[in-house]
Amino acid sequence: MFGTISEEIEVHVPANEAWKIYGTIQLAHIVVKELPNIIHKVDILEGDGGTPLLTSHKEKFVVIDDDKRVKIAQVLEGGLLDLGFTLYKVKFEVIEKGKETCITKSTIEYEVKEEAIANASFVSIQPFVAIMNLVAKYLTQGNDGQASA
Repeated sequence: MFGTISEEIEVHVPANEAWKIYGTIQLAHIVVKELPNIIHKVDILEGDGGTPLLTSHKEKFVVIDDDKRVKIAQVLEGGLLDLGFTLYKVKFEVIEKGKETCITKSTIEYEVKEEAIANASFVSIQPFVAIMNLVAKYLTQGNDGQASA
């Protein structure tokens, strides 16, 4: 079974400003600091964070497109893959809405084996909505590292 879930929020900053967070490893650092229940550790095993990398929870950034402002992470091992999933990807997009406004969108794409279809209920967009809300607050209330969830 294949499925997708997505949510988006409007952020009152230019798209290029939002992409400075979403398009870099800074996103993970902000989340580790402010939402440790979602991401508690980031280990860069390959690259410098600006190119595809592997993190401690075995995700790899398979797309980082600065022109389209799209970043896609795919789980390589562990997590939901241990529960019968054959694919689990998270896509962040920053979409220009106006000169001073953008839309941030998170999409989960997943595929689960038929015999494990009940485990599809574990897929939740809510952690990524929390991340988008955190980044929106970080961007609109000042990004001096003092944002709070």
